[in-house]
Amino acid sequence: MTQSLPAGLTATAVVAASSANLGPGFDSLGLALSLYDEIVVDTTESGLTVEVEGEGAGQVPLDSSHLVVRAIEAGLRAVGFTAPGLTVRCRNDIPHSRGLGSSAAAVVGGLAAVNGLVTQTGSTALSETELIQLASEFEGHPDNAAAAVLGGAVVSWTEPAGTQPRFAAAPLRLHPDIHLFPAIPEQRSSTAETRVLLPEQVSHTDARFNLSRAALLVVALTERPDLLMAATEDVLHQPQRAVAMPASAEYLQILRRYGIAAVLSGAGPAVIALTSAPELPAEALEYGAANGFTVSEMAVGEGVKWTSGVVARS
Repeated sequence: MTQSLPAGLTATAVVAASSANLGPGFDSLGLALSLYDEIVVDTTESGLTVEVEGEGAGQVPLDSSHLVVRAIEAGLRAVGFTAPGLTVRCRNDIPHSRGLGSSAAAVVGGLAAVNGLVTQTGSTALSETELIQLASEFEGHPDNAAAAVLGGAVVSWTEPAGTQPRFAAAPLRLHPDIHLFPAIPEQRSSTAETRVLLPEQVSHTDARFNLSRAALLVVALTERPDLLMAATEDVLHQPQRAVAMPASAEYLQILRRYGIAAVLSGAGPAVIALTSAPELPAEALEYGAANGFTVSEMAVGEGVKWTSGVVARS
């Protein structure tokens, strides 16, 4: 039985950016980054108003096709509610189309905002497991979505389950000596555009190579940062995507020549360096700046937070 939310409710969600794949962990490994979007949702008597500040302003739709709105509607359906009207305000710091999980953040943030609304009626919030499942249904894979929900580093997987796959994830405890340096370019790219560059089939040799590196990467991320260089090697997707983002591919190789374990962030074109060194070599930073990359150290992102009412941003 569907219930209607009353007008006058407000909820806020804060959700982190994420980096997926991390080299060999294609569609399975993810890592949240300390770069956040904030979504504020009000229930109203009727209609829909969407406001966007920061990243994506003037570029994304301001109607029911907006990804946050679609996620809110999906979340409401999942908990048996409707809303006669909504005002949705998005304050975005996560760059779009850079491989930093902006779409996953939009979906997870919209779903989490639903929790802030429905709990004001005494209803039960969506669990982390349900948030991962619903968000991954939008994405088609759980790596970014799981990192945005849980925060930190995650291993995620997909299980066949009838017409709708089951998505799940488990957190990893990232080794405290690992420093994260995302390099965000001015160039944009879409996952859909770069995914078509990947072959339908891969050789047994390449599959075996990536399996060994993905397993090793779990060890490197949690216990042995000294293994990061070997653990972040990949032959299944990064070489194939290089043609679409030559500057990113070149920067990745330059960082690795300096002994820095660098990978494409998701489908790119952002690059992320994982290292136990407290800073990157000056020459690598200079190359990045000269080629349109903004490079800065980031902490590990926290899992999505939601609450009733408006929360001032820190």
